[in-house]
Amino acid sequence: MSNHAKTGLVLEGGAMRGIYTAGVLDVLMEHGITFDGVIGVSAGALHGCSFVSGQKGRSLRFYMKYRADRHFMSFWNLLRTGDVVGEKLCYHDIPERLDPFDYEAFLKSGMKFYAVCTNLETGRAEYIRIKDMLNEVDIMRASASMPFVSRIVHFRGMKLLDGGCADSIPVKAFRRMGYRRNVVVLTRHDGYVKKPENPRLARSVYYRYPKFVKTLCRRHIVYNRTIEEIHRLEKEGDTFVIRPSVELTIGRMEKDPEMIRQVYEIGRKDAENIMADLKKWLASGTTLTS
Repeated sequence: MSNHAKTGLVLEGGAMRGIYTAGVLDVLMEHGITFDGVIGVSAGALHGCSFVSGQKGRSLRFYMKYRADRHFMSFWNLLRTGDVVGEKLCYHDIPERLDPFDYEAFLKSGMKFYAVCTNLETGRAEYIRIKDMLNEVDIMRASASMPFVSRIVHFRGMKLLDGGCADSIPVKAFRRMGYRRNVVVLTRHDGYVKKPENPRLARSVYYRYPKFVKTLCRRHIVYNRTIEEIHRLEKEGDTFVIRPSVELTIGRMEKDPEMIRQVYEIGRKDAENIMADLKKWLASGTTLTS
């Protein structure tokens, strides 16, 4: 092995469960922990980019401030625009002026950043590196565009939606990309098993994209196998997992500020509780049970 094995940070999605990840990431920032690369899926990408730009507290701040704004995330948005998440507010107004994203810090960061999207025509995951968050924000939007409640995002000739459809926890992909040692932040508690989704709904809505329908129908199988693989990698020492210590009962479109802050604080507490072990793992190249 070389003197420096590339380390990666892998961030699962999960809609509002992602605020747990935001809590974890804020603690990592407080302890000065960085990685060679970061890869996020959906909400994982949304919070991961603020980690790369070094903006501690930003995710919680704008979620708390705009959670009840119907232009943020609402069925009103869905009926009006075809997107449950408001494109203008979330991907332009907030990062560009209301709660500015530090584009310069992101560019200067030594961490490479990737977002995962699902290609509707191939049914496969696309692992897209983002170098310029301002001009490539549509990759982020695609990664977080949940099926059935979002319009298809067109980018570089591809038709894209939520990366979690094809690869919810891209640890194997990141290993193939050269990140052999990874910290994985999950948003499901240990023991969670994903159940099948309604195949009829997928076929009726996405009948033009049979490969994507197949991916949706197999999503639970792929997810559960990935969790098994992560358990194996944990035991082998190449992967350090941070997972919720309790089941997160937050709603996918949660508006209650107390619930949002509670889940964020669970993430912070879990991260603090494993910090000593994480630092040993990062320093020594061997994993400990987290």
